[in-house]
Amino acid sequence: MDFATLLASFGGGVFGAALGALPAFVFTGFAVLAGAAAVLGGSSFDFISNVAFGPVFGPHIAFSGGVAAAAYAAKKGIHEAGKDIVSGGAGFNDPMSLLVGGLFGILGYLLVSIFNTIFPAGFTDNVALTVFLSNTITRVTFGKTGVFGTLSEEAKARGRFTPGGNEVWLPHQQDFGQIFIISLGVSLVAAWYALAVIGVDQAYFPAAAFVGFGISAASLILLCIGTNVPVTHHMTIIASLSAIASGSLVVGVIMGIISGFLGELASRTFFIHGDTHIDPPATAIFIMTFLLWVIF
Repeated sequence: MDFATLLASFGGGVFGAALGALPAFVFTGFAVLAGAAAVLGGSSFDFISNVAFGPVFGPHIAFSGGVAAAAYAAKKGIHEAGKDIVSGGAGFNDPMSLLVGGLFGILGYLLVSIFNTIFPAGFTDNVALTVFLSNTITRVTFGKTGVFGTLSEEAKARGRFTPGGNEVWLPHQQDFGQIFIISLGVSLVAAWYALAVIGVDQAYFPAAAFVGFGISAASLILLCIGTNVPVTHHMTIIASLSAIASGSLVVGVIMGIISGFLGELASRTFFIHGDTHIDPPATAIFIMTFLLWVIF
């Protein structure tokens, strides 16, 4: 932890809030891909840690700053949807919303620094855990529905874990058959790639582990413009890490599929009945990474 990076994290939170949470996360994906290319090219600068997962585009900083800014603007009455992670906060024309984003950027940096200190290496994904906690703090601070949401009468009739109406996460990705096929496909590709790269040189671990995640995150630029693409970064990162840890394509695929279903469960537990965003993929990633630590 250092003061300069703390200040930079405030800036990253402001920038993420100004861009919007999801557009900022798209840049995370592109930064991961650039960093992976740098690793394969022999660069001595850790672009992935310092840029993609650092104060520039780290999801615990930029994405979480965007989530907090939208929730604050909704509470203030200058934005309609507190769960909106697409709209750029600069469009709210409210400097306080951007300031909130910056403060949550600082919170994200502090939490990750603490977790990096107290947890053993690989214990969980500290960035994903921080995204979950930051989003939860945002809900408690600016929302009205509580951490697990408040069920409408229609939702009570359907049941908490049955999405419908406006209480959904991804309508094109919520049916179990759809989740299975999507997670199977992307996990196969991510796990195969990870094993192929790590088989060349163990020093290529960052490029092996994170390219699938980077592609998944970058693909969400299409979701920003309204195309129904799948959200898969919680599948690809877990498939890659599982394949590397086990040396098995099959294990990587199985774990990626489990993470896909866990993301949907997280959406039905924390997201669909709430009035602010608590990220389902981040929830799945930190739980699954802890599971990998236990197993491997």
